[in-house]
Amino acid sequence: MTTQNKRTTIYLDPELHKALRLKAATLSRSVTELINDAVRESLTEDAEDIADILVREKEPTISYDEMVRRLKKDDLI
Repeated sequence: MTTQNKRTTIYLDPELHKALRLKAATLSRSVTELINDAVRESLTEDAEDIADILVREKEPTISYDEMVRRLKKDDLI
């Protein structure tokens, strides 16, 4: 199944744009493909971070003072 791309306008720093064009040419890919991949990767990382937060929110919390005491007890500080 083919999906229709959506058109948008973005403004890039000139040096970033130059580097992106050079990378696209080196990899024989389009700038659009590289940008789509980068955005997709960023959104995937965000989803993973959210999943980690949801898992960790069930963990008990400790105060800063307690953490320092534990570190001292374990000779880490």
